[in-house]
Amino acid sequence: MDKRRASPAPAFGPPKAVLFDAFGTLFDVYSVSLLAEQLFAGKGDALSRLWRDKQIEYTQLLTCDGGAHYQPFWVLTQAALRYAAAQLGLALSEAQELRLMNQYRALSAFPENREVLQALKAKGVITGILSNGDPEMLAVAVRSAGLASWLDHIISVDSVRRYKPHPDAYALGPKATAVAARDTLFVSGNSWDALGATWFGYNTLWVNRNDRPAEQIGPPPTRTGTSLQAVLSFFASG
Repeated sequence: MDKRRASPAPAFGPPKAVLFDAFGTLFDVYSVSLLAEQLFAGKGDALSRLWRDKQIEYTQLLTCDGGAHYQPFWVLTQAALRYAAAQLGLALSEAQELRLMNQYRALSAFPENREVLQALKAKGVITGILSNGDPEMLAVAVRSAGLASWLDHIISVDSVRRYKPHPDAYALGPKATAVAARDTLFVSGNSWDALGATWFGYNTLWVNRNDRPAEQIGPPPTRTGTSLQAVLSFFASG
């Protein structure tokens, strides 16, 4: 039996809206490892992973204090890069930092993105991004990937100064789309994000690209798949 196969079909009807996380879901956050490896031979993969882990840690730290020390995602991304380099003992120059940060502005998009978004639009489904990224970051990433035509909404948590998984962040989705959470599919490649969205009341798809274990707390996502193609299975009988 293929353990990576998507879980059984959900019991609810086809979603009226589909919201995607951006970083780690539509855009490959580890694609920066290619440039990182060029700059720091033998350390590229470790740098990209520690960078990502610290970035998420900072978002959760700043959300825990009620937003009093909120900083935009771009600022946290830069701080996380500096931390990761220091942790690995790498002498990160200003020029190297600039190159890596510019690379983060235009992360590689996963190859199935366009096909899935086009299929959703053909079905008349409302589509959007709901992301920790600040508006400028998201605008550049979407434009770079050529996805703007297929997205109705680009929603940043910056407007509420709360990062996911805070409920105020997830509440931005129904507010923007006018579609209730129970009629919306939230898609994330980050298991903690899928869990937070499930707690909020969304139907959820966790895109488990790397065969990682499921979270051991909370309810499971509505469905698990290995690529964004699993989104379309929600409409198989609709």
